[in-house]
Amino acid sequence: MNDMTIGRAANAAGVKIDTIRYYQRIGLIAEPLLPQGGQRKYGEAVVRRVKFIKRAQTLGFTLDETSSLLSFEEAKNCCETKELAEHKIKEIDARIADLRRMKKTLGDLSMRCENGVEAGPCPIIDSLTNA
Repeated sequence: MNDMTIGRAANAAGVKIDTIRYYQRIGLIAEPLLPQGGQRKYGEAVVRRVKFIKRAQTLGFTLDETSSLLSFEEAKNCCETKELAEHKIKEIDARIADLRRMKKTLGDLSMRCENGVEAGPCPIIDSLTNA
């Protein structure tokens, strides 16, 4: 079924028209041919591909990584897909560790403010100023 306008395809995929155009510009989606005197028509395959891209992004994959995933899908290459997923898991673990450190530091600074432990400048502001 290749009879959707870009607007209908975008709506079906849950994105804006600009998103589809952007994906076309960066090569994630092929731009359909423009029939003489007509409008480009989009099919279900484009909608599925856009949904794939958006789901990959929600898992933390960049557009470059998503491009790789799409090429792995076409080649049916599960091994490389798994490697990319494992690499992404390591990145997420590192971010979680960073977030935990940030939370602890802010919590400690906040407690110092809350308890009025220090006279003088706010420990949070002082920490940011003198870091």
